[in-house]
Amino acid sequence: MFNKSEHSSREVVSLAARFLAGKRLHGKVSLVGAGPGDPDLLTVKALRCIQNSDVIVYDRLVSDAIQGLFPAKTQALYMGKAKNCRRFPQQDINQLLIDKAKLGLNICRLKGGDAFVFGRGGEEVIALKQAGIAVELIPGITAGVGCTSYAGIPLTHRGIAQACTFITAHAETSLDIHWQSLAKLEHTLVFYMGITKADFIQYGLMGAGLDPVTPVALIENGCHDTQRVVSGQLAELSELVQHHKVQSPALIVIGKVVGLAQQLAWFNAENIDSAISQFA
Repeated sequence: MFNKSEHSSREVVSLAARFLAGKRLHGKVSLVGAGPGDPDLLTVKALRCIQNSDVIVYDRLVSDAIQGLFPAKTQALYMGKAKNCRRFPQQDINQLLIDKAKLGLNICRLKGGDAFVFGRGGEEVIALKQAGIAVELIPGITAGVGCTSYAGIPLTHRGIAQACTFITAHAETSLDIHWQSLAKLEHTLVFYMGITKADFIQYGLMGAGLDPVTPVALIENGCHDTQRVVSGQLAELSELVQHHKVQSPALIVIGKVVGLAQQLAWFNAENIDSAISQFA
C-alpha cells in the first residue's frame, strides 16, 4: 500500500522520464473488462494490462480474486459505486482518469463485466477523448453471457430461443421500458441490476401479456464459488427474491431456456435451487 508522498514521487519520476525521452507527456487509459468474477475468464490482454499499468482504477464488481492479481508495486484506487451509496460521482472518476493520464501515467480502468455493457464506458471514453487522452478498449465477458453459461442456461437454443435481449433495470431518473415489445419477442430476456425491481419487472411483463408460467432464474454471484441459482416462474419472481433472500449482484433471466438448466448445469451444481412453486 503506497502512501500519498510515494504516489507523488512515482508520478514525478514518470513525468520526468517521459520528458527526457522526448515522448509526449500524456499517458494512456485502457478501459478493461474484468469479466463476471472468475479470474480465469480474464483475457490475456486484460491480464497484461493489469500487470503493466502504472495505476489501476477499479470498480465494485471487480472480484477479490482478480484484485489479488494486482502487482504490489502498482497504485490501486477503488472507485466503486453501489445503490444508494454513490461515493464517487461519474464526473469525479472521469477527472481522476484525466488527471492521472496528464501526469504521463498509463491507467488500467478496470470494470466488472464489459465496459460497454451497462458499464458507462462510453461516457468515460468521450470525456477522455475530449481531454486529448489516448484510450484503448479491452473487451470483457459481460455478466449476461458469463453467468448464464455458468448456470447452465443457454441464451439461445434451437427450437426454443433464437435471440436474447439485455435490459438494465437501473436508471438515473425514471425507468422507461417498453414492456409490450419485450413480452412479444418470444426469446430470452436478461435483466441486469433488477433484484430491487423484481415486482416491477414481474408485473410489467405479465401486464403486457407474457405468460405467468414463463420460467425465470435468479443468478446470484455468478461465476464465483458462491454462485447460487434460484428458479421458478414469472408469477413468482418477486416472491422468489424475498423468500430466498437473493442479494446483488444478481441477474434475472426470463424465458424457456431456463428450463434447460437442470440438464445442463455443470458449475457448482449443488447450489442450484429449483424453487418452482415451492416456498416451504
